[in-house]
Amino acid sequence: MYTKIMRRWVLTACLFTVTYTLTAQDNYNPKFENSHVYAGIEVGSKGVKMSLLETGKDSRTTGAFNILKDTTVNTDFISFTPATFQATVEVFCGLFNAALTKYSIPSTKIFTVVSSGVKMQAEKEEKTQWVSKLVDSFRYKINEPNRQVEVVDVLQEARLSHLGIVPASKRFATFLIDIGSGNTKGGYFPSDDNTKDFKLFQFNWGTKSAANAAEKRMDEYDKTLSTYSKQLYRVLLGAENSELIYAVNSSGAYNLNDYIAFSGGIAWATATLLRPEQAKSSVVTVSYEDVLQLSERLFSDYASLSDAALIQNINDESVDKNAVTKEIKRVHSVFDQRSLMAGTGLLLKVMRQFKSVYESKGFFLVKNGAVGWVSAYVDQSLENEKIASAKQ
Repeated sequence: MYTKIMRRWVLTACLFTVTYTLTAQDNYNPKFENSHVYAGIEVGSKGVKMSLLETGKDSRTTGAFNILKDTTVNTDFISFTPATFQATVEVFCGLFNAALTKYSIPSTKIFTVVSSGVKMQAEKEEKTQWVSKLVDSFRYKINEPNRQVEVVDVLQEARLSHLGIVPASKRFATFLIDIGSGNTKGGYFPSDDNTKDFKLFQFNWGTKSAANAAEKRMDEYDKTLSTYSKQLYRVLLGAENSELIYAVNSSGAYNLNDYIAFSGGIAWATATLLRPEQAKSSVVTVSYEDVLQLSERLFSDYASLSDAALIQNINDESVDKNAVTKEIKRVHSVFDQRSLMAGTGLLLKVMRQFKSVYESKGFFLVKNGAVGWVSAYVDQSLENEKIASAKQ
């Protein structure tokens, strides 16, 4: 009985979140004339994301994109429980139908994928059948049995993210690291003017998987924040020693890249909490010490990171405090205290590997990384259309 009640509650909450989010943001303002709007829906480790992207008439040559919307609903799919599975299916279908009907986007311009983080975690826990069942259920519910729902591998996702996130002017000088919910991946292009070859960087830990591992290590009678912090330290130390150091060293990124950039949900959250006054900036520069101080505050003085507390410290009259408040609240709605601790802890472990080499340059946190793969998919689609037209 308890399980049924919890399942119903999770499903109701997720459906309410989808409805509320899309209703509250029903109107968007196109930037280009005669534009085309695409949607990208991704099932990630933490939840389901939908991004709406506008392309102008010259996008094939200029690469001009405009992000119209970015919606995320947390369903915790990689917990692999009946409740989170059902919630994920319903949200996946809900977002697809919203793109189709509410925003009038043709089905052919809606891209649907399952992230590499889900793929890796499912393989790790021998739960790959859950992913297949999710895709089949989604196709059945939207009545598109032949719809492509690609379960992307880590190399493909990392390459597409780099192409979609990093500006062309810095493409061949940037090492991009995407910290997701279930894994961390990234890399760089080792040869100038060649976007086919990609040097992959990856290890099988993300914000949610690290937090879950710390929770699992805790005694059922001691769930305090202090105990969680100790277990998280052990989980991250183990990840560093067993995977991270080797992954960084084998990447060969030290001498080939001038910029170290981070994307993913925790990069956005960290940038927002550290530099709330830069809410309109898509990229924020921080130091290792900045993130370390934030990590310590998350544990010892979490209240100082509330929207009210952070707003009080902004003295610049030109800053839109209402917009900043909304963005900080969005961070806290996506991440709770413990997941923020896990994410910043993981971010610090990666940063530490580059700190001595890149200390004077700082690190770049990319806020809009979640839509990177969508813009790359759209760009790829437009290129395919161009090639097909040329052959006719």
